[in-house]
Amino acid sequence: MTDAEFLLWVRGPAFTTATFIMCAGLVIRFLEIFLLGRKADLAEARGSAFAGGFRTMFKRSIPDAGSFERSGFTLVSGYIFHIGLFIVIFLFVPHILVFEAATGLSWPGLPSNIIDATNVVTMIALLAVLIHRIKDPVMRMLSEFNDYLVWFVTFLPLLTGYLAFHRVGLSAPMLIGLHILSVELLMVLFPFTKLSHAFTLWMARWYNGAIAGYKGVQS
Repeated sequence: MTDAEFLLWVRGPAFTTATFIMCAGLVIRFLEIFLLGRKADLAEARGSAFAGGFRTMFKRSIPDAGSFERSGFTLVSGYIFHIGLFIVIFLFVPHILVFEAATGLSWPGLPSNIIDATNVVTMIALLAVLIHRIKDPVMRMLSEFNDYLVWFVTFLPLLTGYLAFHRVGLSAPMLIGLHILSVELLMVLFPFTKLSHAFTLWMARWYNGAIAGYKGVQS
């Protein structure tokens, strides 16, 4: 298989397969959550479940002073690489073109040099998170294979994207193909690992806030 044929394969059959697995996996994950059901709340409503749910979703996205004192490094590095990932994925013009081809939706992007710098900062933050996880005895004890796998499949597209952008080592078609393949690996594993928290996190926060809001309690 030539470099060009490899690129055509990852852009065609491999991408279609990865997209199907990710979508099917997310549907299964959501069904597992929603089919758990919920007992009817017979208590008298003392507030709004709807408002309480959304209040908690946003309120818990802003850490309090105590959290910063206890886990300042984890919070700062976590915010850096999450924001960096968002910028690299959704504001890089070639990525926007992919979303436009798939959904018909488009939006303005950022200059390539800004995306490149953001990518580097995000990789540094992820490396710092990994080193902290390995060196901290408590986090090392609590960490499982899944945690390191999630880190690897998150870091790999950033690395391959950087190499492809700067054309390091291999031909351009091969570098782009490897980058796309690393993204497809992420897509395939997304519904079946902790990566799915990108969706389930908000659902859990809304659910807890809705219960508290219904009872008239601040969450």
